[in-house]
Amino acid sequence: MNGVRPTSGVQDVLALRQEVLTRSKALQDVRAATAPAAPADGGVKAPAGADFADTLGDALQQVSAVQKRSGDMQAAYERGEVTDIAKVMLARQEAGVAFEATLQVRNKLLSAYQSIMRMGS
Repeated sequence: MNGVRPTSGVQDVLALRQEVLTRSKALQDVRAATAPAAPADGGVKAPAGADFADTLGDALQQVSAVQKRSGDMQAAYERGEVTDIAKVMLARQEAGVAFEATLQVRNKLLSAYQSIMRMGS
């Protein structure tokens, strides 16, 4: 190596990454335990020949379904039908993570579009 030591900023980012991975794993475990049998690929993989718009549309529908399930669980908890607050909170976190991921994809797509539009100038 060249003797450069990582700064605390890099260590903070690595710690944050590890925390996100840990939470993601916990959410996947809860989802697997509470959801009906799902396809092994998570249902995101599009069939051969499907275009980008279809794939993006399917992903958005899945995010919408996760948010709806979270809302339904929250409403059931408020009615007293669900007593496990941990499951309700994990569903809310899962919906939040799905929304944030969708937002990041949108931002990347917008950035790519803007870069492409600048190329012609």
